[in-house]
Amino acid sequence: MTEYKCMKRLAILPVMAVVLLGVMTVVPPVKTLPLASAADTNLENAHDVKHEAKAPIATSGNNVYIAWWSNKTGNDEIMFRASTDNGKTFGDKINLSNSTDRSVDAEIAAQGSSVYVTWWEEVQKGSEETRQPVFRASTDNGKTFGDAFVLTTNNTGADTGNK
Repeated sequence: MTEYKCMKRLAILPVMAVVLLGVMTVVPPVKTLPLASAADTNLENAHDVKHEAKAPIATSGNNVYIAWWSNKTGNDEIMFRASTDNGKTFGDKINLSNSTDRSVDAEIAAQGSSVYVTWWEEVQKGSEETRQPVFRASTDNGKTFGDAFVLTTNNTGADTGNK
């Protein structure tokens, strides 16, 4: 092979590398998601539902709020912490569920000085397990929370005994 042909072939390598790198950075990797089974979508079969560890976050102004579920006591509970300085420091941990039932899948939202936390209580009644959505709200930036409400009942007051 002549020197000219070798140089011509080598000259194309940087162009090919740039093209390949461009394709690799432009095309996102394909992520496969597991198919939902009947157990994942049936809210009445609590023992079949898988719970992914999460710590949802909400912000409002300089306030940062985090909720999560923890099993440090041997029973899953919904925990909460608040920061008033953009997350530099956090106040004490608050157990929002404080329940004998299993409390999981917390979600959180905030607007102004109000903080809203929801989760699921997995309740065992005899041989039957059910899931009940629960709601608690704070109107003072997460310093204190009102009573817990089980949303599947028609009561206007707290009926869970959770405080």
